[in-house]
Amino acid sequence: MLTNLTRLCLLMMLIPIAGIAQVTPLPSAHAHNDYWHDRPLLDALSHGFTSVEADAMLIDGELYVGHDIPEGDHSLPTLQELYLKPLQERIEQQGGSVYAGYDSSFYLMIDFKTEAQDTYARLKEVLLSYQSMLSYTQGGTYHPGAVTIFISGNRPIEQVQQEDLKLVGLDGRPDDLGKGYSATLMPVISQHYRAILDWDGDKPISRKQMKDLQKLTKQAHQEGKKVRLWATPEKPLVWKTLLEGGVDFINTDQLADLQQFLNQRNE
Repeated sequence: MLTNLTRLCLLMMLIPIAGIAQVTPLPSAHAHNDYWHDRPLLDALSHGFTSVEADAMLIDGELYVGHDIPEGDHSLPTLQELYLKPLQERIEQQGGSVYAGYDSSFYLMIDFKTEAQDTYARLKEVLLSYQSMLSYTQGGTYHPGAVTIFISGNRPIEQVQQEDLKLVGLDGRPDDLGKGYSATLMPVISQHYRAILDWDGDKPISRKQMKDLQKLTKQAHQEGKKVRLWATPEKPLVWKTLLEGGVDFINTDQLADLQQFLNQRNE
């Protein structure tokens, strides 16, 4: 028979597990403009997403999350409040990873909406407090972490390249392929869907368009980089075709629908 002390110890062991519902991580799932959801970050995590996107802007020395720069007073949440602190707390609870037992990195794409240099300088200051959970490069050596951050939008390419300590990577474009950027500096290649494909997903894709897609993904993968297309039609046939064509991250606003699609695909 269990003693009261044993029962109490078992209960204490279960508290962290009960606090975070277990979900299957989905390596292909990217939450577009994640902060638009009712529970930024948390909704994506509850659906197993392994990549989220947040727009950030520098206002009066602080990094805020939002799409448009406000005029006058505002109540925008900070990047730390919405993403960095919750991720840090979760990783501590989960024993060093965003999902228990998940040994790959979780991606946080930060889209700079304000000028690149000053926004990056402030971000670097902030991230120094979170280095223990981050993938980073120092002295030319890459150290994988629970969270990989990469910058899109107004990209501080030269600044990041010149850093000895790189706490972030950069979101690449197809034009960046073949230029010698390492996969640790530029882990993802992103492009607008319509710049690659003129296909709505109402019928099977043409052979020519599939070849165009595969040309991009093959080149990116040869350099060790992932591929993401944004503004994709929210249709299962499109998602299926993109995955078959080598796209790594499916960009979506429909968290539950993509989760269901990917889970069924993996059964």
